[in-house]
Amino acid sequence: MLWIPIDRSLDIPLIRQVYQQIRERILKGELQAGEKLPSTRELSGELKVSRNVILEAYDQLLAEGFLTSRTGSGTFVGEGTFLEQPKKTPLFHAFNLEDDRNEDNHVINFRSGIPALDLFPRKTWAKLSHAVWNDTSNAMFGYDIPEGRPELRQVLSRYLLKTRGVNCHPEQIVITSGATQALMLVSKLLLSPDDTVVMEDPITDDIQTIFTTTGSSLYPIPVDEYGMKTSLLPLHTNPKFVFVTPSHQFPLGGTLPIQRRIQLIEYSRKMNCYVVEDDYDSEFRYEGSPVSSLQGLEPDRVLYIGSFSKILSPALRIGYLILPLHLVEKCRRLKWFSDLHTPSVDQLILTRFIDDGYLERHIIKMKKIYKKRRDFLIDCINTTFSNKVTICGYSTGLHLILELQDFHFSIQVLKQIEQAGVKVYPVEDHTIEKGNHSNRIILGYGHLNNEEIKEGITRLYNVIYTC
Repeated sequence: MLWIPIDRSLDIPLIRQVYQQIRERILKGELQAGEKLPSTRELSGELKVSRNVILEAYDQLLAEGFLTSRTGSGTFVGEGTFLEQPKKTPLFHAFNLEDDRNEDNHVINFRSGIPALDLFPRKTWAKLSHAVWNDTSNAMFGYDIPEGRPELRQVLSRYLLKTRGVNCHPEQIVITSGATQALMLVSKLLLSPDDTVVMEDPITDDIQTIFTTTGSSLYPIPVDEYGMKTSLLPLHTNPKFVFVTPSHQFPLGGTLPIQRRIQLIEYSRKMNCYVVEDDYDSEFRYEGSPVSSLQGLEPDRVLYIGSFSKILSPALRIGYLILPLHLVEKCRRLKWFSDLHTPSVDQLILTRFIDDGYLERHIIKMKKIYKKRRDFLIDCINTTFSNKVTICGYSTGLHLILELQDFHFSIQVLKQIEQAGVKVYPVEDHTIEKGNHSNRIILGYGHLNNEEIKEGITRLYNVIYTC
């Protein structure tokens, strides 16, 4: 007799319980090909369930090929239904999911690039979302064009000209799923194995990975307090492009002055290469006047990348890539093969959010809040560490750099800091040439309140000065 445990307290229907257990035993080889199963009447009597339960379970297994039925003989296990089972890794142990959840409850995480998620304009977004879902035509719910909704591209071209000095036609814009997809499109558009990319050092480790996965090599240019040292641009190699974050260099925070911008443009002309501009964190500038984009100086050579992840929320997954006209069509094809298109309804909601002036008002509001958090963080550092540290890269964005003289943020020190309930991020993790920034860490503050900032700096100090 085939014994199958039935648990009537479960939410799983009895039919599904019978089906799953027979299926699993066949796959494991516990029920072998050609073996006869009990009749539906016998099994229903043994398990104390309706015969219809067994009939439906058998029918499903017959339909999937696990069983075969022979008229007058009965039901048998089908041929070729055994699947050798590999040794399984216990997933919960491997990923340590429970530990990660518990960690969030007590670790003060100074991760950069995270906005104040609790201040996302939910009510406004919900109101606009409701209007879009009600007003949008049925056609909008089908497949869309890869480059993005024309309404959003038109609004963006006007907004970026006004706020960033970006000079482009809506047709030059491709809407992407965040800046990461824009970077992937650039790598597929411009790079081949053995190509060279000239880029700032340090620069985000993820960006380095995106470019090197094409088989290209990176040529690092050191960064100082003003951004890339353009006087060191190489003349002995022909790069496909130069990658820069001129408005707010990540992670060191410098702003590229006009003299270096001109030098960079002249270099791209001489070497016949492109410049890829990641306009990182440019909206939140606290010192001096807003800085215009590099793209506005040379639209035919500069590819411009922007995103709404830090302005609004990473969950939106909406960014954009602005290209010279001759690259647009190829990029549209790449975008289509990547994901067909970015979600259309979200694009329409964002269009109204920008067009109705909500975005500008949100940025003004958040700029005041982030400046207060930045100032509080700087005060906490100065009060706690006295004159033992240097603070830099704080004029723009959602993070700053803390530099300690004659100190090394080793793996062991970083573990001790995390054990004390603080997570910080070494600049050295983002370097191409190692060893020049081991005394610097990145402190993001946009998502932290004053209490968390103060406690985090206190814990950090206690660890550093007991090492």
